[in-house]
Amino acid sequence: MAESVYKIVELVGTSETSWEDAAGAAVAAASKSLRDLRIAEVKQLDVKVEDGKVVAYRAKVAVSFKVDAD
Repeated sequence: MAESVYKIVELVGTSETSWEDAAGAAVAAASKSLRDLRIAEVKQLDVKVEDGKVVAYRAKVAVSFKVDAD
C-alpha cells in the first residue's frame, strides 16, 4: 500500500437556519476547488447575534484532502 499525504484547511461556513447547514456550506464550498476531500471535522460552533437575537449560525470546519503524489 502506498503512503498518502493529506493537507488540512480551516473554513467557516454560515447559515441562517442551523449549524448543520453551516458546516455543509463549508464542505460544499471546499469541494468546488479541492479534489479528493476525505474528512471534515467541526472545530467550533458559534452564532452571530443582532439586537439580542440569533441571526446566523457559524461552524469552523477543518477539511482534509489528499495531496497528489505526482
